[in-house]
Amino acid sequence: MEFGLARNWWVIALRGVLAIVFGVLALFWPGLLWLAVVLIFAAYAFVDGCLAIYLAVTGHAQGGQWWTLVFEGLIGIIAAVLTVVWPAITELAFLYVIAGWAVLTGVFEIVAAVRLRRYIRGEWILAVSGVLSILLGLALGLMPLAGLVALAWIIGAYAIAFGVLLVALAFRLRSLARHAYRPPEPVTVP
Repeated sequence: MEFGLARNWWVIALRGVLAIVFGVLALFWPGLLWLAVVLIFAAYAFVDGCLAIYLAVTGHAQGGQWWTLVFEGLIGIIAAVLTVVWPAITELAFLYVIAGWAVLTGVFEIVAAVRLRRYIRGEWILAVSGVLSILLGLALGLMPLAGLVALAWIIGAYAIAFGVLLVALAFRLRSLARHAYRPPEPVTVP
């Protein structure tokens, strides 16, 4: 049996502690979570835009499509700059994407429940799930700031629970490593 994971239990414990710290920060400072998400997106958009322009300038574009890469790169860089200048707009846009997804998912769940009505019993559960998804989407769309805080809290609670589970796993692995590995007995020469 491979005990590499058990020998490195402390790495899992560290991941757990970091998840707990992140979760506590998300619960008590939800704006920090969204600012981090926005800044990570800005960094990605900027690097992606620069790489697209680099590919166009160095002649790696296929055929005469170099201008599409330049355009794509400029859009990425502009999106990054706007994200850093107006992070609240990006946060709201992200929340509206989630709200729209929830509403569309809810509609599709209700449609699926109606179609499944002929084939299975209990399709109402799927319909109720759809209604809840639509209500969530509408609530997020109508109260975006409350939605941002609530999502940050949910993510924070998840991170804390995940971190606690990782720390518990780490200590079980530590125990396993201690019991599984015994140093060899010293050899005595007669």
